[in-house]
Amino acid sequence: MSTHILETQGLTKVFKGFTAVKDVNLRVKHGTIHALIGPNGAGKTTVFNLLTKFLSPSAGNIIYDGKDITHRKAADIADHGIVRSFQISAVFPHLSVRDNVRVALQRRLGYSYHFWRSDKVLDSLDERAMELLDAVGLADFADDISVELAYGRKRALEIATTLALDPALMLLDEPTQGMSVEDVGKITALIKQVAADRTILMVEHNLGVVASLADTISVLNQGEILAEGPYEEVSRNKAVREAYMGTADA
Repeated sequence: MSTHILETQGLTKVFKGFTAVKDVNLRVKHGTIHALIGPNGAGKTTVFNLLTKFLSPSAGNIIYDGKDITHRKAADIADHGIVRSFQISAVFPHLSVRDNVRVALQRRLGYSYHFWRSDKVLDSLDERAMELLDAVGLADFADDISVELAYGRKRALEIATTLALDPALMLLDEPTQGMSVEDVGKITALIKQVAADRTILMVEHNLGVVASLADTISVLNQGEILAEGPYEEVSRNKAVREAYMGTADA
C-alpha cells in the first residue's frame, strides 16, 4: 500500500483563460496533518474544490488510496471516505445540535436523510450522536438549537457532523476563521484529537495553528506549489516570505 492517501499529478484549473491552479503535485501521507497555506488568491480553495469534485480539473489526475478518482462525482468522493468542511459553518440552523449529527449519521448508515422515518428508528442513532458530541465538547448542548450556538461551537458541531460520516480523509477549509483566541485554542486541540486515527488536509491562514498542528506544509502562490516541508523549513524559505510579506528579509 502507498504511504500516501492522496496524490495529485499535474492538477490544473483554468477559468476562461485565467489559470487558478497550475501543475500542482500534492502528496498527503496516511495518518498525518497536511496544511495547504498561501496568500489570498493563491488557489487554496480551488484546490479543495477540485479534490472534492465541486470543480472538474482542466488537466491532471487525483489519486485517492491508490485509485484514480479524477472523474468521480462529488457524492462518490464522500462515499469513498473524503469529507470536507467549509469556510462558513454549514449546519442546519433550526435543528437541535443532536439532530444535526443524526442527519449526518443517517447518510452514513444508509438512511439517506429520510426525515419521515419513525422516531424509534432515528432514536437508535442517539447513542452514536452523543458520543460524537462528547468528543467535540458539545454533549451539554445536545438539545440547543444550532443557530443559538456561539461561533466556535458551531464549528465544533460541523466537525462532529463531518466525523459522523466516518471519513478516512478530512478536508478542513479555514477551521479557525473568524474565531476568538480562546476558540482557536479549542478547535486546534480538537483537530489534533480527531487526527489520531485519520488523515487531515487543511487550508488555514493562522500560521500559529499551522505551526502547532501540521506535519507537512505545502505553500501555494499564484496557483503553484512554491515550497513544501515541515514548518521550520518552510518558514525560513525566502520565496515564501516574499509571497506573504513582500520581502525576503521580513
